[in-house]
Amino acid sequence: MHVPDGFINAPVSLAAGVAAVAAVAVSLRGARRELDERTAPLAGLVAAFIFAVQMLNFPVAAGTSGHLLGGALAAILVGPYTGVLCVSVVLLMQGILFADGGLTALGVNITVMGVVTVVLSYALFRGLLKVLPGSRRSVTAAAFVGALVSVPASAAAFTLLYAIGGTTDVPLGKVLTAMVGVHVLIGIGEALITAATVGAVIAVRPDLVHGARGLAAPLKLRVGGELVDAPAAAPAPAAARSTRRVWAAGLVTALVLAGFVSFYASASPDGLEKVAADQGIDATVEEHAAAGSPLADYSVKDVADARLSGGLAGALGVGATVAVGTGVFWAVRRRRTDEQPASAPVSAG
Repeated sequence: MHVPDGFINAPVSLAAGVAAVAAVAVSLRGARRELDERTAPLAGLVAAFIFAVQMLNFPVAAGTSGHLLGGALAAILVGPYTGVLCVSVVLLMQGILFADGGLTALGVNITVMGVVTVVLSYALFRGLLKVLPGSRRSVTAAAFVGALVSVPASAAAFTLLYAIGGTTDVPLGKVLTAMVGVHVLIGIGEALITAATVGAVIAVRPDLVHGARGLAAPLKLRVGGELVDAPAAAPAPAAARSTRRVWAAGLVTALVLAGFVSFYASASPDGLEKVAADQGIDATVEEHAAAGSPLADYSVKDVADARLSGGLAGALGVGATVAVGTGVFWAVRRRRTDEQPASAPVSAG
């Protein structure tokens, strides 16, 4: 649901840009509390994974496809503040390198695809965990619901911005109905991907899932025919619980998805593109400022073989996203470390 240049007028695009900058600034401060020496590099990996999975459009209706937005997934895996930054990094890379999502509409895209999805999905996720049993299954179920709702909510947010600053005269009721309707279907795909990914990480390393912290069920021992809680084991030091295998496995997965599996993705227009074409919203679309990029449209310029061209573009995108994302999150983490000595309380002993 990448909004191109020309759909939203300049004043509303500017206002959305200001809102996006404010959200990113708040998230940079909040992410300092979420990131540590283990999760900082993993946050860059989450951004790269979202980039890769967004290349995998899946069919949702006749002539329409959808793809992951990723806000719910990022928020649950690495925290809501870091999640906003993850999606923002992905959208920035897509806009600059691949001409996907307008540059003047970058603020609109961050607001709609990043902020709305993260805030709503994570609030719903935390609310559900308060009423569900404190188990890993509950985390996966809550992730499914949060992701499912976040996608049509994002579509509704776009429609609201279009109602204020749309550049074509179209019936807004029809736009809202079409946008929310198709994105409910896309939301099902989003929910399945999010729940499967969160469930897989929980099964291997629940300590790395931000949304699952404090929810690990105690081991049970059978004593005298009854099940009792086993004594809690001392947590392993951070240094002893290396994330290298998780990081390597995640990076390989992202590279395979973007470099190989993406070739088999649906070629149908996504939900926004389909609605825009049907309702005439795309009448004022503008050519992307990065249309001449050597990676525009997720293909490498001058590489004739479509499979090779798309695979190389996907792999390069994953590499660029993980590099930029990891750099950003390490910088945020170091800023927190630099500030700690000045703010740490002085021991009386």
